[in-house]
Amino acid sequence: NSEDVRCKCICPPYKDHSGHIYNKNVSQKDCDCLHVVEPMPVPGPDVEAYCLRCECKYEERSSVTIKVSSVLLLA
Repeated sequence: NSEDVRCKCICPPYKDHSGHIYNKNVSQKDCDCLHVVEPMPVPGPDVEAYCLRCECKYEERSSVTIKVSSVLLLA
C-alpha cells in the first residue's frame, strides 16, 4: 500500500530559509533530499549545501496492524 511508506526529510534552517519537514511517498532508493524536497527553497548553487543539512529517513508502517490494534484496544 503506497500510504504505508514514505520518506521524511527534516531540513534545519539554512541562511534566510526556516527549517521544514518534507514528506513524500517515494521508493526507498529515492529517499533523499533531491527527490523529496519540493519545491526546492534555495537557488541552484545552494542546493547541495542545503541538502547536506537535511536528514532523510525511509519509513514503513502496517496500516492493517494499526487498525486491528485500534479495534482490540477499543473492544
